Amino acid sequence: MSRPRSDSQGSLGPDDEVMPYSDDETDEELEPSSEGDGPPGAPQEEEPKLGEFGWKVKANDRDFCNLPEYQHKVFLCFKKSKYAGNAIKTYKYNALTFIPLNMFEQFKRAANLYFLALLILQIIPQITTLPWYTTLVPLVLVLGITAIKDLVDDLARHRMDKEINNRKCEVLLDGRFQESKWRDIHVGDVVRLKKNDFIPADIMMLSSSNPNSLCYVETAELDGETNLKFKMGLRVTDERLQEESQLARFDAMIICEEPNNRLDKFTGTMRWKKESYPLDLDNMLLRGCTIRNTDECHGLVIYAGADTKIMRNGGKTRFKRTKIDELMNYMVYTIFVLLILVSSGLAIGHTFWYEEIGSKAWYLYDGLDQEASYRGFLSFWGYIIVLNTMVPISLYVSVEVIRLGQSKFINWDLQMYYAEKDTPAKARTTTLNEQLGQIEYIFSDKTGTLTQNIMAFKKCTIGGRTYGDATTETGVSLERGKPVDFSWNTYADQKFDFLDHSLVACIRSKKDKDTLEFFKLLSLCHTVMVEQKEDELVYQAASPDEGALVTAARNFGFVFLSRTQDTITISEMGQETTYGMLALLDFNSDRKRMSIILKFPDGRIRLYCKGADTVMYERLHPNSKHQDTTQAHLDVFANETLRTLCLCYKDISQQDFDSWSRRHKAASVVMSNRDEALDELYEQIEKNLMLIGATAIEDKLQDGVPETIAKLAKADIKIWVLTGDKKETAENIGYSCSLLTDNMQIHYGEDVNVKLTSRQANRRNNPLASGLNRKKVQEPFFTEPGKNALIITGGWLNEILYEKKKKRRRLRLRRLGKRPPSANPQDGQPIDDWEKEMRQVDFVDMACECEAVICCRVTPKQKANVVSLVKKYKKAITLSIGDGANDVNMIKTADIGVGISGQEGMQAVMSSDYAFAQFCYLERLLLVHGRWSYIRMCKFLRFFFFKNFAFTLVHFWYSFFSGYSAQVAYEDWFITLYNVCYSSLPVLLVGLLDQDVNDKLSLKFPKLYLPGQQGALFNFKNFFISLFHGIFVSLITFFIPYGAFLQTMGQDGEAPSDYQSFAVVTACSLIITVNLQISLDTSYWTFVNCFAVLGSIAIYFGIMFDIHSAGIHVIFPSAFTFTGVASNALRQPYLWLTIILTVAISLLPVICIQFLHKSIWPSVGDKVQRNRKKYEMEEEEEEKKKKKPTLFQRGRQSRRSAYAFSHSRGYADLIASGRSIRRRPAIQRDPQDSIREVPQREAENI
Repeated sequence: MSRPRSDSQGSLGPDDEVMPYSDDETDEELEPSSEGDGPPGAPQEEEPKLGEFGWKVKANDRDFCNLPEYQHKVFLCFKKSKYAGNAIKTYKYNALTFIPLNMFEQFKRAANLYFLALLILQIIPQITTLPWYTTLVPLVLVLGITAIKDLVDDLARHRMDKEINNRKCEVLLDGRFQESKWRDIHVGDVVRLKKNDFIPADIMMLSSSNPNSLCYVETAELDGETNLKFKMGLRVTDERLQEESQLARFDAMIICEEPNNRLDKFTGTMRWKKESYPLDLDNMLLRGCTIRNTDECHGLVIYAGADTKIMRNGGKTRFKRTKIDELMNYMVYTIFVLLILVSSGLAIGHTFWYEEIGSKAWYLYDGLDQEASYRGFLSFWGYIIVLNTMVPISLYVSVEVIRLGQSKFINWDLQMYYAEKDTPAKARTTTLNEQLGQIEYIFSDKTGTLTQNIMAFKKCTIGGRTYGDATTETGVSLERGKPVDFSWNTYADQKFDFLDHSLVACIRSKKDKDTLEFFKLLSLCHTVMVEQKEDELVYQAASPDEGALVTAARNFGFVFLSRTQDTITISEMGQETTYGMLALLDFNSDRKRMSIILKFPDGRIRLYCKGADTVMYERLHPNSKHQDTTQAHLDVFANETLRTLCLCYKDISQQDFDSWSRRHKAASVVMSNRDEALDELYEQIEKNLMLIGATAIEDKLQDGVPETIAKLAKADIKIWVLTGDKKETAENIGYSCSLLTDNMQIHYGEDVNVKLTSRQANRRNNPLASGLNRKKVQEPFFTEPGKNALIITGGWLNEILYEKKKKRRRLRLRRLGKRPPSANPQDGQPIDDWEKEMRQVDFVDMACECEAVICCRVTPKQKANVVSLVKKYKKAITLSIGDGANDVNMIKTADIGVGISGQEGMQAVMSSDYAFAQFCYLERLLLVHGRWSYIRMCKFLRFFFFKNFAFTLVHFWYSFFSGYSAQVAYEDWFITLYNVCYSSLPVLLVGLLDQDVNDKLSLKFPKLYLPGQQGALFNFKNFFISLFHGIFVSLITFFIPYGAFLQTMGQDGEAPSDYQSFAVVTACSLIITVNLQISLDTSYWTFVNCFAVLGSIAIYFGIMFDIHSAGIHVIFPSAFTFTGVASNALRQPYLWLTIILTVAISLLPVICIQFLHKSIWPSVGDKVQRNRKKYEMEEEEEEKKKKKPTLFQRGRQSRRSAYAFSHSRGYADLIASGRSIRRRPAIQRDPQDSIREVPQREAENI
């Protein structure tokens, strides 16, 4: 049994098996027992009275929800009902709001607002130095492309909303059921649902076509579980509300809790015909579930639309931006400040120049009698316009194009396509690709994400002998066995695989009684429900583990056929036998076992029991055989990460059973502490058991999960598992997927609490020292050498972070009408907000010291909170991955959200940024696409800033020779087309296609991922390097042509040293330099890259000769003033030599620096690139050999595996009540096709 654990107050720690409440629950949900920690003499909390529930629903009365007392003010005098409609809305715009809202959002971006202001300045004649179209054309292009992208995204959301809101459902209106759309359903409506229908709202079940209003639902959309759950209507509604006319007269009042996000709880009361009936979660059908195996059912809508539990669990939709986006914004602000400073300096220079020179030179008189200071003021705005290209408007368009291209590459990646379900990878956003190359923490769900939700019976130990390995019928071991042929068994499931032929031979020989008893127990001791569907049987199990065990028994000849309230019928090796069921002792999380007491046909009474070995061994008879041998086999199974159950029996005399039965009946009707009384009785009879053996079930992982986790760990990515599953199961899966290893020291909630409380006490005892060390690095929590892992439950998480105490304390004080007293340092409460924050920091620091972290039994809100803590205190980039609605909040909270798409539902996918079908694809998404996207984007941004600085700062150098008059150094059309035509395509292609190494080497060397995590390729250091590189190139580009033009004579005796020829030579030098520079930075050459570089230079010369022609000047004389300049200047060999010299001097230092850097200080990427050919040849050889993947290496040390059992109570109460039992129709059937097992999958219960 688990030992008591102490928290900081000395009370017992939280129950590891219980899912803690979420922060969103209503105050009345807290149990009175949880508030009993007040001082002696303090009044005890009372159970919430009926009047405290604030949510009232009147059946068949839509007007009730619109009464004045249920209205709340929305805006000014406008009021709205507090009851939400059933239509959902995830879109952002409509036809009227698209343009104004989209423009508002776009102009919140600093660069767009800056260019709008610039455009306004260019319209003012006194200060304009460039035509207005040089800014308008790029701005319209940027706004237009972004608006179209936003429109396409929003139209997709519109389509999805429309599809859901227009689903059909039958609603009771005007006395009869009419087909209605989901969006038209209201709270208080009575609806009729049929088999395989989606449930449109949170509905209280009234009646169904099944006996006693039983209804089966699949909750895959909510929690990823595909094993069916049962729901029941109240007996009174089942008996009185079957007909349409009865439902139309139904006028009950439902009083229940306010809408909240609790998926595991509902409390309410139905008042009808002067009687009150209690309601709980078993009476509720939740939106997002699907009706299964039920022809028809009726229900009353309690919560609709945004008030439903699935929508409440969604969390807020957050606008996600990448770290590079934030850096870009700060860099744009930096450039803007530089622009202001440079323009101010040049304006001051113009003021002094005009006073000293300009005003005294008669040939510069412009007829305007303006003061020098005013001219300096105009010059300032003129330079703001001239130097505006330092803030590149086309940058944002180019970034969007690159991101769109990267998203398409993800969508088109055939290695992330899952053919089995025809599911490709899908990038559902185009704004986060490069962030995939910077992930530091991954938060993963377990069920359906790491596992396949498939249980398989793998091994067993019976009578001290283990079965399951590949053997012959005589027990000879084989290296490669073939599956057992079960054709002798007409009931066998053909999908069941088992390799041990000796076990089948042993059963068929009927010589070993232990073996027969073993499988008889599996076929009898369970709570599986069986239902006749036409000519076949359908099993419904409370957990997939039970389904796997009953299926195994069926294949080995012991077939569960049917049950009634007090009998159970099985086929034993072809012979049908009925046993009397005297008692069913159901499983719960404290007992960790279940039992059944049966009366055999010959009158014997026997108890069969199965459960976790930790509790079963305490209850064995001292003379029970094979205890040590079975224990050794259990340790082997545990090290193979199989889930185990011990099977035992006990013969009971009639006298002993009659005595126990009388006490059992008495305990069953006591009004207080009934569960405790029953558990005590169960303890009395479940002792002195005889051990038969043990089962070992495999919870199948998805393909490639251990390898993926190992590869991501090598990339220094830490993986945390956040699951609603129980602790043992989560720990077991941790070992299966190699997240946990045998050499790790595992720390549980109580250990964590002790360490954190100790750290907190030290901080309180030494306030001065802790104050001085707030910003210093704290000493580590784990000083011992070796790896550490953390496994913590939701209850301990609340305890450690004070969440539970905070809520209960606030609620208790509110009810007592008192203010919160100041905290006592001895009571474990936080003294102030700073101390609470430090406690959170300590927890995050401790968790981050561990190699692996598993948080189990956590609510969806807690999952999101854990992600938020790491983001807040570690400033780390996080990724969440999950497959169910319980993962939506976590997915939305993380920087990147990934949804696993498939048969488990689409809620997680709809809220995710990326979606694919298998966890193993995450490796390729991050290490290949993410890394490439990050490298490409960083290279693109560095070069983009460089080429714009090199281009713009030529104006700065030219201003020293133009009287600081804001005259441009280039032709107007060159300025307009520089970023659009002359230099954009090569750098765009680098941003789209460049790769330092191919995808196979990216996966082979995970360390290549580290620069992205460190942000090493794009930061302010790189920005300033680009700035100084741009300054250097602009200096060379201006001064070498300037020196060449100074006192120069051409071949024809004419001086080519005019302004226009100088502008052409400078522009030619710049274009060739910039395009050759991107060539030096290109790692992956394709025909397209080569064409882009040469094509950009060719386009420049082609357009230049066109706009310098006489023809276009004749048509537009004022717009094209450089007539004949290009042809005149470029026929001078001297100027070509000048261009070549300028380009050579600009590029030579860069070539030298790159050579030295790669030779002396090579990075990991440089080393891999250098040996790329060798590695590629090795990869090819490995592919040719096609070696089998290595099997999972099992540990050697003993470890307790998780026991295979349901995470919640089974169907025992339902079976005992007899409400679920349906008569077996007397029809003839073929035994071979008679039983179909519904696929059961491992899942987590919220």
